[in-house]
Parts: sequence; C-alpha cells; structure tokens
Amino acid sequence: MRLSLIPATALLTAIALPALAADRCTVPQDQWRPVEELKTELTAKGWTISNVKTEDGCYEVYGKDETGKRVEIFFDPATFQAVGSDE
Repeated sequence: MRLSLIPATALLTAIALPALAADRCTVPQDQWRPVEELKTELTAKGWTISNVKTEDGCYEVYGKDETGKRVEIFFDPATFQAVGSDE
C-alpha cells in the first residue's frame, strides 16, 4: 500500500507546483513598473544583475546579491517585493 502512495503524492505535487507559481504575481500588466527601475534599485543595494526576464507574471532576476551569492529571485512587478525563488 505504501508503494501506491508514492506515485499519488508525486502526481499531486506536480499538479500543485504550477498553481503555486502562477499565484506569485497577479498584478495586471498595465500596473507594472519598468524593469529598469528594478535593476536600478537592486544595483543601488550592491547587486550585480546579469539578466531579468518575465515568468509567471513576475520579474525573475538572475545575478548576485550584495554578498556575492548567486541568486535567481522573483519580484512582484508593481511593488518590487521579493516573492520567492527557484533555488
């Protein structure tokens, strides 16, 4: 019986993950602040930005934080609040 629970658990987790990612940022695109503002804010804090893309309604920032740690973090496009990461 335990062996049959493993595939069921994996399936439920796989179904739930896209829903969680989609709920990260739900701001309408006409309310987004420009990505250049986010880059400027993070650079002023000592970050090094290598790339910013849009994913799941968020800005996804790739780079290094102020301590030099490599990061991949999602930011709300209206508030620039960090809302999670893929790491």
